[in-house]
Amino acid sequence: MTTATEKQTLGFQAEVKQLLHLMIHSLYSNKEIFLRELVSNASDALDKLRFQALSKEDLYEGDNDLKVRLEFDEKAQTITLSDNGIGMSRDEVVTNLGTIAKSGTAEFLSSLTGDQKQDSRLIGQFGVGFYSAFIVADKVEVYTRRAGMKPEEGVRWESRGEGDFSIETVTKEERGTRIVLHLKEEEKEFANGWRLRSLVKKYSDHISFPVEMIKENMDVGEEEEGKEKAESAPEFESVNEATALWTLPRNEIKDEDYKEFYKHIAHDFSDPVLWAHNRVEGKLDYTSLLYVPAKAPYDLWNREAPRGLKLYIQRVFIMDDAEQFLPLYLRFVKGVVDTNDLSLNVSREILQNDKAVESMRSALTKRVLDMLSKLAADDAEKYQTFWDEFGRVLKEGPAEDFANREKIAKLMRFSSTHQDDDKQTQSLEDYVSRMKQGQDKIYYITAESYSAGVKSPHLEIFRKKGIEVLVMHDRIDEWLMSHLNEFDGKHFQDIAKGELDLGEVEDKEEKQKQEEVSKEAEPLLNRLKEVLKDHVEEVRVTHRLTDSPACLVVGAYDMGVQMRRIMEAAGQALPENKPTFEINPEHPLVKKLGEEQGARFEDLTWVLFDQARLAGGENLKDPAGYVSRLNKLLLELSNAG
Repeated sequence: MTTATEKQTLGFQAEVKQLLHLMIHSLYSNKEIFLRELVSNASDALDKLRFQALSKEDLYEGDNDLKVRLEFDEKAQTITLSDNGIGMSRDEVVTNLGTIAKSGTAEFLSSLTGDQKQDSRLIGQFGVGFYSAFIVADKVEVYTRRAGMKPEEGVRWESRGEGDFSIETVTKEERGTRIVLHLKEEEKEFANGWRLRSLVKKYSDHISFPVEMIKENMDVGEEEEGKEKAESAPEFESVNEATALWTLPRNEIKDEDYKEFYKHIAHDFSDPVLWAHNRVEGKLDYTSLLYVPAKAPYDLWNREAPRGLKLYIQRVFIMDDAEQFLPLYLRFVKGVVDTNDLSLNVSREILQNDKAVESMRSALTKRVLDMLSKLAADDAEKYQTFWDEFGRVLKEGPAEDFANREKIAKLMRFSSTHQDDDKQTQSLEDYVSRMKQGQDKIYYITAESYSAGVKSPHLEIFRKKGIEVLVMHDRIDEWLMSHLNEFDGKHFQDIAKGELDLGEVEDKEEKQKQEEVSKEAEPLLNRLKEVLKDHVEEVRVTHRLTDSPACLVVGAYDMGVQMRRIMEAAGQALPENKPTFEINPEHPLVKKLGEEQGARFEDLTWVLFDQARLAGGENLKDPAGYVSRLNKLLLELSNAG
């Protein structure tokens, strides 16, 4: 008998209301996933009970036969899904079923467009869990009691998925959770035994706990006996395999099974790009099943967000998001690791200092990098799709993982001057294979965009000589290159930093001519130094320009424009680095400059200097002064004409 007290009506968190509305409309074409989400939650509740009962066996309350049960009533148009897992207290019900406690929820919701197809993918990424019930139901009831609490501390929750929900204390004899879906008229097809069984087989066959339904399809000879049993208690049978997928031999698992298991553990609607299933025996004994998703999660750039693998020890669930088994730059990888080499009472703190975990981390990291290397070699187009989603995260690797630096570098893709647009990318191996005879460096330039990079005056000498330059236009790239010094024995050189040395690509005659030009330009260089003395480190003749009059170069070890912008945006103090001003004595403007004197010489000098700043992607410190000088020169030019 159920008695109710302390009934309250509470409003949903604003984000829940918004998500419910969008989800019900956006996921309508994929509505059958509601059952996968609810069974997955029930499985998690059973896992959590089994883990907590390791140290507190009385949580089983005399019933350690863990299962999910699925019932339906065609006449009443209801589906009931129950589990005897960990259950929830009243406070947990309010938190779990009335709010979305995910960081970045507001940003996620603002990214939704109203386009049903696109929003369906995004909502799937976010993981809708329990709320998916409202795709098919116009009313949902939840009865739950936390394991270890008294029967009279049960909770009943009810909502129509609109603005609010009611919650009350009830008596619930058995621990766990029972969810009753009152189906919408147009969704009554789901209150059907065959339909539900097929959905369990399709989406939840791999759940490691039995999903039970009332036994059907009896032989004629058993019919009378069955009627008698039905009058007393219905007979249930498992309708799924109920075997942890990762424990099966690989040759017994279909690709579809792998895909559905991924969707279960990742709460993602999309298929994974690739996966690897491995059993290791020897010094260490463990099984891993690792997945690379097709799409980046909404919180990928939140380095504090929960991440990691599901950890099982001897097939017993221990924890979600065990981050110790993979480095941070591989935080997009989902999966399971099941080991016999750790204690069942292991904690996150113990994991951090365990030698077995460190060995597994090293091996699992290598396995992921090998998966990606194979994908890059076998399917360049598919790898490019992966790179577009996760490349920027992978670029964190060289700074975090010295041991795998070369392996990570081979996986990287960059834009280059030898392509038509920023959609194409090159590997470093591709670049090295095309290097000019005598070229001993990998040349690159960092810029705010591909367009800005390829238009930089610093590229002029490289175009003239047909030397390929990598155009790095991700905001993280300059930081990345401070940790990636060489590849395949070739050093990297930022063409906008330090003195340019093309090595053997330039012959002796060219170098001799450069020295002669520098000598001839000394008087002009000295005059320019006098004007710019407080703003530049040095003024010198350039060897990198063929069409432009001047450019700015920062010191070989100084911070570039891209990195300065990142630090500025983060509110960090910036070091005062003075650039080197390089001039092209062959350019008509520079020749004209050499003929000027006094104030006109100063004005022309500042105009050239500010233009070099702009061409290098910098902001002017005195834009009004630049405009004033330019206008003055334009007026003089028009008067002269």
